[in-house]
Amino acid sequence: MTSFIQTLGAAWQRTGSLLCVGLDPEPTKFPAALAGRSDAIFEFCREIVDATAAYACSFKPQIAYFAAHRAEDQLEALIAHIHEKHPGLPVILDAKRGDIGSTAEQYAREAFERFKADAVTVNPYMGFDSIEPWLAHKGKGVIVLCRTSNPGGSDLQFLETGGKPLYQVVADLAANQWNASGELGLVVGATFPKEIETVRGIVGDMPLLIPGIGAQGGDVEATVKAGRTADGTGMLINSSRAILYASKGEDYAQAAATVARETRDRINAYR
Repeated sequence: MTSFIQTLGAAWQRTGSLLCVGLDPEPTKFPAALAGRSDAIFEFCREIVDATAAYACSFKPQIAYFAAHRAEDQLEALIAHIHEKHPGLPVILDAKRGDIGSTAEQYAREAFERFKADAVTVNPYMGFDSIEPWLAHKGKGVIVLCRTSNPGGSDLQFLETGGKPLYQVVADLAANQWNASGELGLVVGATFPKEIETVRGIVGDMPLLIPGIGAQGGDVEATVKAGRTADGTGMLINSSRAILYASKGEDYAQAAATVARETRDRINAYR
């Protein structure tokens, strides 16, 4: 079995892309042709995936956008489609789970056995025993929230402990104590490039999932220069809404492909 880190590394090299396409489907924003279809979420996302796969190194479906519409079965089908039609592009389930060990075991089964995700986002607030069950799934990636892109993230992430802000403590723990599987990564928002650089200095070549470009306004040049590794990789730079809703018309897939290509190229200009 090829591990998440191996698959991701191969995808970076094969595709020449650091772009992660986020899949946050909102039916009210779908084109009229999908209105009333019971499989609208799957069909919309499938079209986006097929149109943008040539420009991406990974996909990131957000579980809440499926669960809120009772569309978990469509999420399963979507991930299966990505694995079948676009092998080698890892799927990160954006779930941000964080709970006690016995509950975390069930969440891990959901992500890795039911949905067949290659990696998942988790919340470290409850400490290592809430993360450890995820690591029991050999070869699966675990991406830990560290410095998030939302403004309120500073409420806790910048609290000092041991003379350092909490997000730096999380980065150090993830890199030096928690990464027993060798499959950990961190979430660090593009809206905070100085913190990206700080985290990179703490964790070495650990992968960074970086949301916040596109609709959230993160600076691509600053993000890439702050987060790239020596070989010009090390990042999954996520864009969701700017790609998904590039057009509300019947050309939505083609428009998404255009924005994905342009985003990939803009990222690559600074690698």
